[in-house]
Amino acid sequence: MDYQMDKRFGARLRTIRERLHLTQEQLAAMLQVRGVDLTRSALAKIEVGQRHVYLDELIAFQQVLRVSFEELLSL
Repeated sequence: MDYQMDKRFGARLRTIRERLHLTQEQLAAMLQVRGVDLTRSALAKIEVGQRHVYLDELIAFQQVLRVSFEELLSL
């Protein structure tokens, strides 16, 4: 992804997380239980577009947040 796509994805992720009333720390903990070693700090960087998302993380976001890939990726 390029920087603009990273920013749009991060904003979308944050919107979904906030809609579910989850903090960054709570979401990071849920991902870690699934074996995705993502810290709150890394999640914050993703949400502002400063860090890329890897495929295993994308799949984990979709599963943990219980949203479709279409909803998660609607940039």
